[in-house]
Amino acid sequence: MAGVARKHVPFDCLDDTVQDAFLRAYRSLQTFRNGSMATWLSTITLRTCYDFWRERYRCAEYPVSAFTDRHQAWLDEAMSDRSNESYLEKGRQAEAREILDHMLDKLSPGDRMALELVYLEGCSVKEAARLLGWSVPNVKVRLFRSRRKLRELIGKQKGERGAP
Repeated sequence: MAGVARKHVPFDCLDDTVQDAFLRAYRSLQTFRNGSMATWLSTITLRTCYDFWRERYRCAEYPVSAFTDRHQAWLDEAMSDRSNESYLEKGRQAEAREILDHMLDKLSPGDRMALELVYLEGCSVKEAARLLGWSVPNVKVRLFRSRRKLRELIGKQKGERGAP
């Protein structure tokens, strides 16, 4: 359970999320049918993570200046032709994850979970649909809209700083 949750929630919220997932699994143990216990627990944990982001999205507060100068400089470089070289550096990967997390925070919880499952964890669309309890077309539509929203957010961030 912790392995699944570790991929989807911030470290400081990991213990509470895992505990919530465990309680949900315990309360719904009588509904478990013959099948893979690991898959059943993973699904419960994933849906608990989804609920975590849904709650956080409802209560989201963003500071006036969300990015530091260092992050803005990184975003400019990532958009340039040299982004592949910069991205391979370990320090840059950490900054990239911070910026991605910031952008993902602006998406709805469902869109965030769909993007993370398919693009960050490498699940197929069919697997993501099964884990989230959605139809395959619903996942595809959410992925399309989420990618478009991320492009808009990145473009807006660049536009606010007057980048060419």
